[in-house]
Amino acid sequence: MRISSRYLHMESSNPIVHQKQITLPNKGRGCHLITKDIVSAVSSELGSMKIGVCSLLCTFPKHVVKHTSASIAILDNTDPSFPQYMESTINKIVPEGYGLYQHSLEGEDDMPAHAKSVFLGDSHDVPVTEGKLNLGSTQGIFLCEHRTYSSSRTLVITLNGLAK
Repeated sequence: MRISSRYLHMESSNPIVHQKQITLPNKGRGCHLITKDIVSAVSSELGSMKIGVCSLLCTFPKHVVKHTSASIAILDNTDPSFPQYMESTINKIVPEGYGLYQHSLEGEDDMPAHAKSVFLGDSHDVPVTEGKLNLGSTQGIFLCEHRTYSSSRTLVITLNGLAK
């Protein structure tokens, strides 16, 4: 086993805290690769970081209460069929249909969308190392939209770390 550690003293480094919101257009139901959207939105701030964390939270535009019918997931990014496989797998775990759930005022896909979001999560923290997201070579960040009739989604990106 190889262990690599980084220790930086706060006195010798400048802390960075940056937050930006981006709106992703409606991409339809399914899992959609958004890594490039994230990196593009915060490229200069990200590039100035030595070490830190990029926190992501998926929200619904214009809502004070954060909406929970979409997810953020870190998935395999090498096989183009993987996002469809993930969508079909999660649909088997949480099926849809009227009569299956008590909460159905917003449509038969609303309650299952909330449950899917609970399973996958609506936020993620990604390590930042030397100005780059420290993901595995085959990993990507995906927006998983669980509603059939969805709208755009807002992604809150928070960078927290130390400057180079």
